Amino acid sequence: MTVITNSPASTATPARGERASARAPRPASSGRRVPVLLTGDAWRLVATPVGELVLSGDDRFLHHVLLPGSFEEADLDPSRREPTAATDEAAEQLAAYFEHRLRDFDLPLDPKGTEFQRKVWFALGDIPYGETESYGSLAARVGNPKACRAVGMTNGRNPLPIVLPCHRVIGADGSLTGYGGGIDLKRRLLEHERS
Repeated sequence: MTVITNSPASTATPARGERASARAPRPASSGRRVPVLLTGDAWRLVATPVGELVLSGDDRFLHHVLLPGSFEEADLDPSRREPTAATDEAAEQLAAYFEHRLRDFDLPLDPKGTEFQRKVWFALGDIPYGETESYGSLAARVGNPKACRAVGMTNGRNPLPIVLPCHRVIGADGSLTGYGGGIDLKRRLLEHERS
């Protein structure tokens, strides 16, 4: 079970302007959507066996993990490229995860979202390492068994993939369905956990 130091109920709806970017979003050079990091967040790149990740946060909390292919370094504000206590700890734990020395992340997390989104995201941390769960089962676990589609959309908006393991959520028939980093990355992460 993932131990998370910030419970879903401990953060109310973000204050107005909390999601604002330190700079206005501009079109990405590749046509991708430019990641909008929280005002005040610093970021760092982390090399992993699945590609480079961007970790962003402040000294207290990790707010985002950007997967390979979801960003271009040129689209990130270079003045905010610096490590923080939260991103350093996340980098260490991700290295341990990819070296098969860590199964459960223990990080201070503060994903910004609605109460429902946060409930779903934190429930992802209860899916055991190397196992999978269907969208329907996850919807039932968060108290709304008819909300499969909403759970799927929320899963797709997870700002902390790998750490809150949305790659472990699969279709009712056992198929690998959508993943922000692509089905190939989802397959690779699941294979990594099963090896």
